[in-house]
Amino acid sequence: MKKLTQKFIFLLLAALPIWISAQEKPFFKAPDGLSLVSTDLHIHTTFSDGSVWPNIRVEEALKEGLDLISITDHLEYQPHRTDLPNPDRNRSFHIAEDTAKKSKLTVIRGAEITRSMPPGHINAVFIQDANKLLFPDDPLAGIEEANRQKGFVFWNHPNWEAQRKDGIARLDPMHKNLIKKKLLHGIEVVNFDTMSEEAIEIALENGLTMLGTSDVHKLTAWDFDIPQGGHRPMTFVLSQDNSPQEIKKALFAGKTVVWFKELIIAKEKHLLQLLKANLSASSPSYEGDKLIAKVTLKNHSANPIHLKYTGPFTFHQDAAIFKIEPYGEKDLDIKTLKVKSVIDLPFELLNGIIGHKKNLNFTLKTQ
Repeated sequence: MKKLTQKFIFLLLAALPIWISAQEKPFFKAPDGLSLVSTDLHIHTTFSDGSVWPNIRVEEALKEGLDLISITDHLEYQPHRTDLPNPDRNRSFHIAEDTAKKSKLTVIRGAEITRSMPPGHINAVFIQDANKLLFPDDPLAGIEEANRQKGFVFWNHPNWEAQRKDGIARLDPMHKNLIKKKLLHGIEVVNFDTMSEEAIEIALENGLTMLGTSDVHKLTAWDFDIPQGGHRPMTFVLSQDNSPQEIKKALFAGKTVVWFKELIIAKEKHLLQLLKANLSASSPSYEGDKLIAKVTLKNHSANPIHLKYTGPFTFHQDAAIFKIEPYGEKDLDIKTLKVKSVIDLPFELLNGIIGHKKNLNFTLKTQ
């Protein structure tokens, strides 16, 4: 037993530097002139079907380095109500907000409207009063009320196999009507441990904001292997500043990037903005009279960057496909045939998704 305890302590201490380092460095550098706000807008507590008290959600988010969260407990589904009667659907928000008030974390009010398909489960954030969204017998009244409160409304897990047996996200007439009336503003392209390329296409074709959320019910450390260097799915908002007003404005404008495992998902222009801020190339240097340029690529983010070179040159020590580790560097020896002061390097970002089976293509210029 003593040996097992010592082994557990050793493993815990070995994991700690990974967790701490994620707090000390930004997940991604923000593009010039913008704030990059890390968010999780789909979280549950014991006030609906979650397993932890709201203060734990705040402490998790602070440990993991998030900027903004929303507690979005189910309005209608209250499985703990025998032990925890919950007449006030704002209660979990108030507890979380009070816990976070002296920290850097912003907690905004939210709720999950829980319906069969259509419309399925719908989240409303940046609302004023969750109690007024509770309409057990009307599938649309809560959505309409959230819009009256000027909330940001999005469709949760549209690919959820409990409501889409084939796992394919698709619009029903009710969704099309909500979009037409501008009552639905976003869609989850990532939820918990699933990603939907069909949801990405729905977002692009209908002007919806792309979101990635944890939908956490238990502990994030358990579900996403946080101590081992994992991370929850997040939505990064490209905002003018960190104020809730600007973040909300950017959400409505669709200025988001989703981080899921090692994937980054966004509209092309937003992913390009993020990539340009987080990947740099040094000036080429040549040794003696050799015609092989040495260029160092640097990854400024917490995510590995998987690249495929698509240009005319070949490399002296690498193939066209390679990876740059988080906060790491990669030296390329490029056979340029003649001395060049500047080199254009066209790449495909293999873990950067901008559409259905579509990756980001970009050109990186040496400094």
